[in-house]
Amino acid sequence: MPNMILLNDQISPEIKASIAGTEQYPQIERLMVETAKWLRSKGSTQWSGLLSGSDDHDMAGALERKEVVVFKAAEGTLLACAILQQEAEDWDRKLWRLDPGETGTSIYLHRLTVNRENAGRNLGKTVMDWIRQEMSFPGKDRIRLDCIGSNETLNAFYKTCGYTYIGESDGFSLYENMLPVR
Repeated sequence: MPNMILLNDQISPEIKASIAGTEQYPQIERLMVETAKWLRSKGSTQWSGLLSGSDDHDMAGALERKEVVVFKAAEGTLLACAILQQEAEDWDRKLWRLDPGETGTSIYLHRLTVNRENAGRNLGKTVMDWIRQEMSFPGKDRIRLDCIGSNETLNAFYKTCGYTYIGESDGFSLYENMLPVR
């Protein structure tokens, strides 16, 4: 059972965070598909499965498990979202080379998505900092994530957010950041 606690739901006076419910799936799906279209326009095939209805990270399942945090403007516009998996799934186990029964003390961040209309305003970094500082994950001590190894911009972004490069696995860069001791 997921155990995520929002210590503070206010990102800024204009932006609030919450743990998303399944009823928010259509809005989140639109945001992810728009992001996939934008990535394609930049020549990337990242997230391209979303354009044909496939979601490798199972956003619907993450919503059912209460593992999605959303960030909304005061008037309700969805600005950003992220999956914060409580347990490693097959993808994570393969990349991080985890033993089959290993549960670990890591949160796995996937599908960080920022509304393209709000890009360039430091929202992605603000969200990343907020997740680490304003959420608590009892029993967990770090956040892990991966990204395409050849995406220099994304790799630089995660380093700017304070994540430590751990290495590469199957063409993906691995990063982690320790959670504050509470």
